[in-house]
Amino acid sequence: MQHTGNNNNCIDEDEIDLRELFGTIWANKFKIAIFTFIVTSLTIVYVLTKPNQYTSSTILAPQGQTKSISLGGLSSLASMAGVNVGGGVMDAYHSLKIILGSYAFEKMMVKKYHLINLLSTSNMKKEFVFPFGYNGMYNLFHSSKKSNKSYADKEYLTIKALKKIISISSSKKSGAITMSVKLPDRFLAKRLLDIYLKNSTAYLRTIDMKNIKQKIKYYQKELAGTNNIQLKTQISQYIANLMQKEVFANANPYYTVKQITKPEVPYIKDKAGPKRALIVIVAFITSIILAVFGVFFVEFLKNNKEEDMSPKTNQ
Repeated sequence: MQHTGNNNNCIDEDEIDLRELFGTIWANKFKIAIFTFIVTSLTIVYVLTKPNQYTSSTILAPQGQTKSISLGGLSSLASMAGVNVGGGVMDAYHSLKIILGSYAFEKMMVKKYHLINLLSTSNMKKEFVFPFGYNGMYNLFHSSKKSNKSYADKEYLTIKALKKIISISSSKKSGAITMSVKLPDRFLAKRLLDIYLKNSTAYLRTIDMKNIKQKIKYYQKELAGTNNIQLKTQISQYIANLMQKEVFANANPYYTVKQITKPEVPYIKDKAGPKRALIVIVAFITSIILAVFGVFFVEFLKNNKEEDMSPKTNQ
């Protein structure tokens, strides 16, 4: 019986605590409502200042690459001469990913296509799309003042932005490569994707063709200087393999890949972001949680202060 009484006391204490918690929330309901309203309103203003983002994509199929034939000890000799014969072949996806992540390539692209100006807000602003067609909030928080940054700073910031704008991924199942560009200007998204696809594959072709020519030149020299019939046959076969690769490289408009789907200008309603409704809902729920927590924390501090100020009774 005594245990039952203790359990009832614990239940009563828990019920009292719950009543106090709900009582605290109810007593501060207007504060919680005001805080939630302010945070949610600011979030709505924030999402209204953000233009729609659009994604233009192209799907590519990697093309088979000719593997190097075995050269035995001759590969070591070529390496000593500074010629890379290569033991394996890097796939198209990783090759393109490395190039797109290369600072030297991005710097060349920024200069060649004047991307600092092309990607500037002032250039893209005319194609921005806002909810309800209203751009007043955007204009309120974005001034049209000219930037005082140096060219080097602008170039660095543009290259940094391009790493987020341009993305490349590969399907593990099919091996298909997807290259995408995400921008608030849907027309520029498609244009920039065409530019990057053309130049990244051309850049890769240039690097590989330079290496192939170097190999051909070296092995032709070795072919002329050896009398070993077996070695001559092996070198001739390798040179023919390299020349075949050189011919095939120039036959395709895009090196190492075949374009399956061409990039299109996204439809005006087919936005990739921002997810305004989700952002507002998350902000609303989060603000309620923070407001309730804040109320409990203030109440806790108030109770502690009252306990400290209350006179201590002698035992």
